[in-house]
Amino acid sequence: MNKKMNILMFSGEYDKALAALILANSGKQMGIDVTMFFTFWGLCLVRDPKKISDEDKSAYEKMFANLTPKGIEESPLSKMNFAGVGKKMLLEMMEENDTPSIVDFLNGAIKKGVKLYGCKLSLEIMGFKEDELLKEVKIITAEEYLKNALESDIQLFI
Repeated sequence: MNKKMNILMFSGEYDKALAALILANSGKQMGIDVTMFFTFWGLCLVRDPKKISDEDKSAYEKMFANLTPKGIEESPLSKMNFAGVGKKMLLEMMEENDTPSIVDFLNGAIKKGVKLYGCKLSLEIMGFKEDELLKEVKIITAEEYLKNALESDIQLFI
């Protein structure tokens, strides 16, 4: 029986998402069944910038949608962001060290079969629509997530 790892992504910050995706990819390479559950700010990481729309949204939902990152690449750093200067420095250091981009890590996780789930209630509260997310993200309830997490050998909250 395969080991299972469950990562709950509450944070929408670049460095935390990068760490989670590195762990997800590494887990899959080790033969671990990996699930990522995106909730609240974490949902910003799996938004598809090409699919974001203001259609059928309240004024608050429109404002919120336009003030939050429109995808994983727009996410700020958790520390030392300095209006984007810190993130730019990190990206340059990653490039100097031939580190793949965060999008490469996300696409790698998808190709390896990491299961991506979005929280139904968080999606509704944040005013995001399911069709604004990456097509690989399946929407589930908190109860469905917990059933999955209870079966996991490793549970991470990021």
